[in-house]
Amino acid sequence: MNKIWHIILMWIGVNLISVDQVSASDKIEKAGDILQILIPSVAYSSTFYLNDFDGRNQFYKSFATTVALTQGLKNIITKKRPNGLDKSFPSGHTSAAFQGASFIHKRYGLKYAIPAYIGASFVGYSRVESDNHYMEDVLAGAVIGITNSFYFSEPFKGFKGFKINPVANNEVYGISISKKW
Repeated sequence: MNKIWHIILMWIGVNLISVDQVSASDKIEKAGDILQILIPSVAYSSTFYLNDFDGRNQFYKSFATTVALTQGLKNIITKKRPNGLDKSFPSGHTSAAFQGASFIHKRYGLKYAIPAYIGASFVGYSRVESDNHYMEDVLAGAVIGITNSFYFSEPFKGFKGFKINPVANNEVYGISISKKW
């Protein structure tokens, strides 16, 4: 499992290092792009780390439903983005990030989900800041992600000693997962 986290943290570091050549607004957008993948990845990886087969199936259901509903609404609702492009409603980045954060919340507890919720909120902020979405697009994405995770997930039984902590050091950002044996 440590190899997976090293790869994830290395990928984040490489992406953040490559951001040096862009503006502050572009850095915010890039960080949001990374977090919208990282948060559900951490939620999903947690099911392997904890040997949580039931949780993995619950994650599949909530993630697939979130993606299907988000993409379905994007194709049905013809709303332009603030930057003039199509498919503004709802925000897919935000729905994915909040799906992962709320899965951690419902399955493993709020105290483990707080860093993920902070990251998911940043993802929503980054989408508005970068002119990819309006606030209502972001709010709808958050509602979709949260609703699906809470509907399809149940609290984990036998949960002991698992910790999720944010990592911020020398422009490297990520999440650390640990468990006492």
